[in-house]
Amino acid sequence: MNDANKGSKLYLYSITTVAILGGLLFGYDTAVISGAEKGLEAFFLMATDFQYDKVMHGITSSSALIGCVIGGALSGFFASRLGRRNSLRLASVLFFLSALGSYYPEVLFFNYGEPNMELLIAFNLYRVLGGIGVGLASAVCPMYIAEIAPSNIRGTLVSCNQFAIIFGMLVVYFVNFLIMGDHTNPIIDKSAEGILSVNAASDMWSVQTGWRYMFGSEAFPAALFGFLLFFVPKTPRYLVLIHQDEKAYSILEKVNGASKAKEILAEIKATSKEKTEKLFSYGVAVIVIGILLSVFQQAIGINAVLYYAPRIFENAGAEGGGMMQTVIMGIVNIVFTLVAIFTVDRFGRKPLLIIGSIGMAVGAFAVAMCDSMGIKGIVPVLSVIVYAAFFMMSWGPICWVLISEIFPNTIRGKAVAIAVAFQWIFNYIISSTFPALYDFSPMFAYSLYGIICIAAAFFVWRWVPETKGKTLEDMSKLWRRNK
Repeated sequence: MNDANKGSKLYLYSITTVAILGGLLFGYDTAVISGAEKGLEAFFLMATDFQYDKVMHGITSSSALIGCVIGGALSGFFASRLGRRNSLRLASVLFFLSALGSYYPEVLFFNYGEPNMELLIAFNLYRVLGGIGVGLASAVCPMYIAEIAPSNIRGTLVSCNQFAIIFGMLVVYFVNFLIMGDHTNPIIDKSAEGILSVNAASDMWSVQTGWRYMFGSEAFPAALFGFLLFFVPKTPRYLVLIHQDEKAYSILEKVNGASKAKEILAEIKATSKEKTEKLFSYGVAVIVIGILLSVFQQAIGINAVLYYAPRIFENAGAEGGGMMQTVIMGIVNIVFTLVAIFTVDRFGRKPLLIIGSIGMAVGAFAVAMCDSMGIKGIVPVLSVIVYAAFFMMSWGPICWVLISEIFPNTIRGKAVAIAVAFQWIFNYIISSTFPALYDFSPMFAYSLYGIICIAAAFFVWRWVPETKGKTLEDMSKLWRRNK
């Protein structure tokens, strides 16, 4: 229903649902590697022109994150020049091309099923292409939603983007599980000299075919996302920036009702100087806090768990190669993300981040202790799930909420781009170093992440402002006062 005072919730939720499909693809693209990485490793271990090792595998498994850094860094440029909606359309095209290229990297140039260094480079380039789409979507989806949503439910709706990310991860965990079916991951042997090789008894279907289907499956949601984006509007704040005030008012009226729309439009026009405002017009603190939110979200190590979940669960003593436990973790992650969605606008951003950081630290230290004491089975598996669950009710959604909120309108595009670029840089650092770090000592890896979780809680308590209930225009006043 739509009336002069309240606007249309159906219209708002329809727009938001389409936008958060970008979040679903973000989760799908980054987590698809969890099921595919063992088959992919075995495939390139059979190359005859070079020796594939753990360092190369860490880089290959995380190569999409290089694109994420690029996409995140360029997101401000695209969001300002193309607009928020068209930037999401570009991301959908990149997702689609990357899915097809990762499924069949030999296309045009190489013989099918013959691994070599050139094919490894081509595969990584296709993953980087998808990563650029992820980087774009990761910055622009929360920005789009934040610029559409009323302030009283903005935190909830932006958190829905994180729900979509985690749901995308759950979907791809389940898709990977179904694709594997009765097949098993390859057995990889390690010689006394440290040379890796594929055991002759391995199930070769997962080596030659399984990982291809996993990457290719992303083409379907990517095509749906691109199609639906033709039915959503540009954001009111972007329309004001390009001097289309009447169109901006029309959208604001549909979302907020006529009387509130006039008030919001006046506030937007008073703070819409994005094209001329300097980045540090509100001081250095707001930029540094935004960057550190991104850095801590990754430095606490969550994506090392999400990307390598089956391998971690298998090493912890889980049966069936860890694929089923990964699906269970995905379901738990969904539940705890819902906790954040339903509490972020009630309890605020800071309390959830602090509680989540402490819970993650407990889970990480428990995993480290299990490794040091040689404990296998249910205890380390549950500890990993606890660690992930507390992330999902705190740093997962709330970091994106804050990044979309804390920057004033006049610098939001540029500031969000910088914060997101740092997020993906640290995501790449953590994810690409994890295989070697985990191979060296799981206890050391998880102890390190636990210590960083404690530092993250202190940072939030001491320096991060509470943004609950504030309009995006209020943030200009907040940082002007604190400059």
